[in-house]
Amino acid sequence: MFNNTANLLKQISLGEDSVLELKTVDFSGDKITGPHRNSMADELAAMANTTTGVILLGVDDKSKAIVGIPMNLLDVVETWLRGICNDLIEPPLDCVIRKIPIADKNSDEKIIIRVDVPRSLFVHQSPGGYFRRIGSSKRRMKPDVLARLFQQRSQTRLIRFDEQPIAMADPEVLEPRLWKRFRTVISPADDQEFLLKIKLVVADEDGVLRPTVSGVLMATEHPEEFVRTAYVQAVCYRGTERNADYQLDAKDITGPLDKQVKEACKFVERNMRVYAIKAPNRIETPQFSMNAVFEAIVNAVVHRDYSVYGSRIRLHLFADRLEIYSPGTIPNTMTIDSLSERQSARNELLSTLLARCPMNVNAIGSQRSFIMDKPGEGVPIIITESEKLSGRKPEYQLIDDAELKLTIFAAKPPNKEESD
Repeated sequence: MFNNTANLLKQISLGEDSVLELKTVDFSGDKITGPHRNSMADELAAMANTTTGVILLGVDDKSKAIVGIPMNLLDVVETWLRGICNDLIEPPLDCVIRKIPIADKNSDEKIIIRVDVPRSLFVHQSPGGYFRRIGSSKRRMKPDVLARLFQQRSQTRLIRFDEQPIAMADPEVLEPRLWKRFRTVISPADDQEFLLKIKLVVADEDGVLRPTVSGVLMATEHPEEFVRTAYVQAVCYRGTERNADYQLDAKDITGPLDKQVKEACKFVERNMRVYAIKAPNRIETPQFSMNAVFEAIVNAVVHRDYSVYGSRIRLHLFADRLEIYSPGTIPNTMTIDSLSERQSARNELLSTLLARCPMNVNAIGSQRSFIMDKPGEGVPIIITESEKLSGRKPEYQLIDDAELKLTIFAAKPPNKEESD
């Protein structure tokens, strides 16, 4: 958008519209006195809630004159903007901030700051409330409009969240060694055609090719750079209480989702106890069924709501139980009681891609060849194998309609055991 100086100058001469906002910046010494931080936050959030756009600081919106920003205050303005995006907008807004030299009508070079605001995957709230952009101005959204926007950017819309394009990202962020593993003998030979066909790449509203949410989750080593909370936070505690002073092990597990599954299972296997009896022959009893743990972690990474900002999968291991928290409510019309009887995929594309990933965990008792090759069997396996081992049925709990918690109880140590 406005990818050269000539186009930018022409657009400035035409004035503000839905995708362009012009603002001067006022100073008192080295402090910014205008625009007000809250007002600027409202403008940024309104644009992100509506469409991809550009805000130019250092241009008068009335006269269209290029006023510029003093060279010694450019960093002050950039820091001011980043503070607004991080502190006054919820969830925080990612923008591209650039310092651009541009000539005014007298051919004198001035420096302005250009802020590229992507159409967001989320709905942003600013100090004044929820805004959208209509023409050259922002408008507070009425309840019905806000409800529709939340629906459009949630899991209930026809275009699922895992198929949404990542604004401002290029297809080149997808790593060939990771996406080529999804090719089959009938896949298109052309790389771009193949990526489009399996929806690792889609065209955005401007027709520009962008990686999808699923693309970065499955074909980048660091998906959290694009979807900030796309990782598993694993913690092992001594005893039965959640207390930072009693942490035995902790790890943020990143990488493509199939790698997250593998590393999360290894974390549990490494930290759980295995009880052993040596009379007459050695009999080992693990605290948890790794087959059940595998199914639970797969369900968490594939069915979590990736549109929930600021919430990650949490895996907490205690002496008497394993807790897994997955962001998002239960999809569609399912209930806690129906989880073992029904099957519903929140992220169908992710499910399809994981169905092409070979089984990568030594989950004793598992009959899987691929991570997702038997849809609908995960919850029954979690329940039956865990209950058989511990004598207690695992518990699912919906917390504040925002997070699904699974508790798997640990097997009790045998009498007079010798534990490894």
